[in-house]
Amino acid sequence: MSPRHPSSDRYGSDVLSANPHPQRPVHREEPAVRGLVVEDVETGWVGAVVRVEKSGGVHVVVLEDARGRTRTFPLGPGFWVDGQPVRLVAPRGPAAPAAPTRTASGSVAVAGAPARTARASRILVEGRHDAELVEKVWGDDLRVEGVVVEMLDGVDDLDAAVRSFAPGPGRRIGVLVDHLVAGSKESRIVAAVSRSPHVLVVGHPFIDVWQAVRPQRLGWQRWPTIPRGQSWKHGVLAELGWPHATQADVAHGWKRILGTVRTYADLEPALLGRVEELVDFVTADAADR
Repeated sequence: MSPRHPSSDRYGSDVLSANPHPQRPVHREEPAVRGLVVEDVETGWVGAVVRVEKSGGVHVVVLEDARGRTRTFPLGPGFWVDGQPVRLVAPRGPAAPAAPTRTASGSVAVAGAPARTARASRILVEGRHDAELVEKVWGDDLRVEGVVVEMLDGVDDLDAAVRSFAPGPGRRIGVLVDHLVAGSKESRIVAAVSRSPHVLVVGHPFIDVWQAVRPQRLGWQRWPTIPRGQSWKHGVLAELGWPHATQADVAHGWKRILGTVRTYADLEPALLGRVEELVDFVTADAADR
């Protein structure tokens, strides 16, 4: 698999640990095309480009954040795109979109590569939202590698799922577990299935996979603290001012949150490292043969 995002510690807690704010940044020119997600360095405002216009004789860019709010900034330096300093400039007119050179996960894109026949090995995730987020960011890579992601609907039946899969040489299984805490029931279940060299279970620290999305994508500096006894997801949607009374509201809210994710740069390193570890594990299954 093509290198995704190099790190001195491949699976450390911060795979993006390199300082994204160098002392003397070099600004490249970046056309302010509609939909481009940028961050204003001075205010921390993150939004997608809505339009470029002239105001008072000065070219400005209008950015819309995840809540639909807009702000206007002068074109020029002082912005970040994908963690790099840029000088926003007016688009130079319509042009055919260039083929992406990177996938959403940061891997080198393989132009025209067909989906590979599915491997025997699998990645299991706890629920639908986990699966949709993995697909959004790693889907292109997984299709090239022939890796299928399946849902568990919780870890209570993990032991039965692993035994049913019958891992062995050429049949590796990787599992991503939410909010894995030492000493919990979940940790004991994980320990029971992790004895096989053909099984790898990793956990991320987040209450829910929603929390793996960088809060800045929603206009926050950090995810809110939801009081005990209240549904975490419903509480988050209430903080956003979005409908939250029903499960349909929750599903719609997640779609809006997922829509703010464009690349791996919109996710927390603690999730990136875990998924990369699982992908590498299940794609190394040839070594078992």
